[in-house]
Amino acid sequence: MADGGRPAAPARGGEGGGAPPAGEAAGPHPRPLDPQVEDLLRRIRRAGRPPFWQYTVDEARAFHEKASPVLDIAPAPVAAVADLSIPVPGGRIPARLYTSHGAADPAPLLIFAHGGGFTIGSIGTSDAVCRRLASGAACKVLSLGYRLAPEHRFPTAAEDVYAAWRWAFDAHRELGVDRLRIAGIGDSAGGTLTAQAALRARDDGLPLAAQVLLYPGTGAWPDTASHRAYAQGYLLDARTIEWFFGHYLRDDADRLDWRFAPLLAPDCAGLAPALLQLAECDPLFCEGVAYGRRLAQAGVEVRTRVYAGVVHGFYHMGGALRAAREAHRDTIDYLLAVFASAKRT
Repeated sequence: MADGGRPAAPARGGEGGGAPPAGEAAGPHPRPLDPQVEDLLRRIRRAGRPPFWQYTVDEARAFHEKASPVLDIAPAPVAAVADLSIPVPGGRIPARLYTSHGAADPAPLLIFAHGGGFTIGSIGTSDAVCRRLASGAACKVLSLGYRLAPEHRFPTAAEDVYAAWRWAFDAHRELGVDRLRIAGIGDSAGGTLTAQAALRARDDGLPLAAQVLLYPGTGAWPDTASHRAYAQGYLLDARTIEWFFGHYLRDDADRLDWRFAPLLAPDCAGLAPALLQLAECDPLFCEGVAYGRRLAQAGVEVRTRVYAGVVHGFYHMGGALRAAREAHRDTIDYLLAVFASAKRT
């Protein structure tokens, strides 16, 4: 890392070579925690913060909105912020468009889908990260406020995100966006939503420049080695995962739909290039690695970065963790290269 601490270790294989088999990238689980992460988890335990599954949905949302800025980076200045309303099947969703200083006209666009188990999270909880990405990658960022469960169960969130992607491609002139330099990004559940949207973009012939998947959920069941190793004590626990999915899924049959579990997609060939950024001490680690391997085996250009000793959600802890700030820089460097390459073509 440029500012000290344990380095973020790329998984074996790298670009074009394929990710290693699930569970092999970091050795046996559980892995040792980064000292900064260990200290943070100790402080969270001392504070006695209940896990989300002990809250009502409204209480969990309110707590998440209040707590999110505490560990995040300070919001970076951007040239403009505009609140939008995007048509989706059965209604409209809010969105926020960030324009960086120095963005070209037309500008590259990054479409952001927030995490939160399809149940919590909002445009507001991702504000600081979206500003950082816009500023660093000299682009516009469109942050999506897709509809949440349990009011809107599967596949509403998936349909909302992809409808917003289609809208952005269609409205690129009005948005001041270069249609050939549009990428998608999402963290956790937002990574799932981004992955399924990338599959649909390929099928519809949309010229997606890249997909950035931050510790995405990609599997149908929590049955991997990392789910077992990090079921308790690593911030995202097994009961919280099931609490989220219990609100989002209508029944177990939904687990077998690739819009929820992209690993089950029948064909991954022809997808946009991908950057996977994974937390080593995360229940979702193995399925993230497995998805990278699946993409590579299908001939997709994929890079997998594993951040040593960090936990799920670390990307939004840049105010406290060096690893998060390193991950931001890795995302930005990747996007700058993708957008530069797309411009040349």
